[in-house]
Order: sequence, then structure tokens, then C-alpha cells
Amino acid sequence: MSADVSTIAKESNAFAVDLYGKLNSQPGNLFFSPASISSTFAMAYAGARGATASEMASTLHFTLPPDRLHPAMGALLTQLNGAHQNYELHMANALWAEKDQHFLPAYTALMKSDYAAGFQPVDFQHNPEAARALINTWVADQTQQKILNLVPASAVTPLTRLILTNAIYFKAAWANQFSKTQTQSEDFHLSGTKTVKADLMHQTKGGQYFRGPAFQALELPYKSNELSMIVLLPDSPDGLPELEKSLTAANLSKWIDTLAYQEKVIITFPRFKISRQFELSAALESLGMKQAFNPGTADFSGITGDKSFSISAAIHKAYIDVDEQGTEAAAATAVAMAGMAMRPMAPPPPPIIFRADHPFLFLIRDSSSGAILFLGHLADPTN
Repeated sequence: MSADVSTIAKESNAFAVDLYGKLNSQPGNLFFSPASISSTFAMAYAGARGATASEMASTLHFTLPPDRLHPAMGALLTQLNGAHQNYELHMANALWAEKDQHFLPAYTALMKSDYAAGFQPVDFQHNPEAARALINTWVADQTQQKILNLVPASAVTPLTRLILTNAIYFKAAWANQFSKTQTQSEDFHLSGTKTVKADLMHQTKGGQYFRGPAFQALELPYKSNELSMIVLLPDSPDGLPELEKSLTAANLSKWIDTLAYQEKVIITFPRFKISRQFELSAALESLGMKQAFNPGTADFSGITGDKSFSISAAIHKAYIDVDEQGTEAAAATAVAMAGMAMRPMAPPPPPIIFRADHPFLFLIRDSSSGAILFLGHLADPTN
């Protein structure tokens, strides 16, 4: 099982990089939870058959057979939701089903056993707005009120038959907190020619570091060292697009593996908050998941026994708040379905300066599985 968990973590990370490539074309800051999206679509994939299932597996990078994939997803969920002494991490799944719709017992049993996702009966047909309010309240409660109004009114209609939801919440203190007295309002370089004033935090400490060809990478661990933020900082204020071009799952894994301890790193890092919402259908279709969204071709007969279901909406919302003490992050996804060492005597090396005062890429990962829980880039800490 541990090998399978490692496999799905790597596959989720590969999907994360693919999806980042589709979402980063939008201006401004970017932040999302690939773990949340993968988990939600894995629940839909459990009911997909034929070409629909093949396309979904290819897009999501699923390679394990279903009888190993879903238990591994369950094992990762259990691992992430385990007791944590120094941080909060919680991931929850739920399925909101039309009360008069028939669902195959095998599908509902799988959702319960591997995804801890119970079926919540709602009345989409006669009262879609009440059903939407119930789902949004659940998401808000699961994310400590950080993800509000996930499902918009347009995503729920009398034709809606099933909405699959995942919510993830994370809050942790840095292993080495920044001193608030060191935080100063300084220039953050939006580009080579444009700056804004932002709150920049400062500290000097040892850390896991890597010098890339045109960027630096630094690990900022959270208390307990079970999770960490990895920051990829281009050398130039205009260097983020070039770094993103070289971002592949293989490169990212190699860069993380190359991190090595350095005794003294002078760190400058901004305080920031990001909140972003996406409708993922177009991005996923462009990655190859086409049939699932087409009522004429979608085959989710593993859910109901017939081909009446297709995905009508895929909504994701994510939030992060980074300050001197640590990080609070949350995300939720809804998929709606409708019918139809030093040498002795050598002088000490010069300290490494890691000054994140311009756009950078970052991720939060679970150190045990390697799974990327959150991924994004900061373009402007004042937005």
C-alpha cells in the first residue's frame, strides 16, 4: 500500500504541473490545491467507464488499476487526516445526491470505504437553491470559513443529480518563525520596471537550499517538519515565465531532491494572502478530459448503471494567508453532474541571500508521501 500511495502522490504531482500550465496564463496571483482536485475527480473516475475513463486516467496521470488506486487514495486520505501535534490538516469528501436518483450500491460502498464520503440526499429537482446552500455551508465548515460560496447558483439546476465535493484545510506555524519586529515595508518588484510597497519579513537561519541555473530553491519547513513550503525564486524580477517553462514534474522532483542543507541563509519573504476561484472544465478539456463533460459521450455508468450522467461543472476555490507565524491555507473542489559538510581549516562560505522581493513560484507538500497539497505563484503581494 505504501508503494501505491507513493505512486498516486507522484501522479497527482504530475497532474498538478500540467494544470498549473493551463491556469498560469491568467494575470495576477495563482493558487490552487491539486490534492483536492485529484481527490474529487478520482471519485468521479470511480464511476467512469470506457473512453471516458481512459481520458480521465490519462489527464489525471492515473496508472494503477482501480482496485489499487482507490484504496491508495483512501490510505493517503487517512494519512493526511491522522493526528498531528503541531499543525492542522484536514481533508474531507462528501457526495450530494438527488434523493430520487438511483445509484449503484457498489459505487456508494466504494465512496464510503475509500473516500470516507457519505451520500447526502438533497432535492436538486425541486429546491436546487436549498441544496446549494447546504453544500456551501458544509464546505465553509470544513475549511474554517475560509472557502465561502464555493458552488455558484449557475452550477446547480433542477437537472443536477450529483455533486462531489472535497475540502482541505491546513494551518501550521513555521519551524522557525519570523520576528514581527523585523518586518518592514519595502519595494516588491512586480517586474524589472515596476514596484509596489509590501511587508517583507526577514530572518537568517540554516536551511535546505538549491541553486538552479537561473533560480534559487529554498525549503521553509513547518513545525514538526512533516510539511514544508518550497519556494522557487527566479534570479530576475521578470524571470517567472522562463522558470515556468522549465517546470515539469520530473524537473520539480529533481529540484526538491537536490535541496541540501546550508548553514546560513539570509531570507527575505513577503507576507501575502491569495484567494482564487476557477471553473476547471475548459482547462481539463484542453488536457484531454473531453468526453466527461459531453452529455452525448460521457459514460459514468459505474455510478447509476446507465449513461445519463455527465459533468456539468468543475469548480475550485483556494485561499492562503502567509505571515510571520506560519501559513493558513484552504481549498475546495466541487464536481457537479447533470442528467443527461565543510572542509577543515577552510574559511566559512559566504552567506546565501534569498531575497523573495519579486514574483516566485511556491508549493506546500507532505514530506512523507511527497504529495503537493497546494501550488501557486505570487505575482503581487498587495493584491
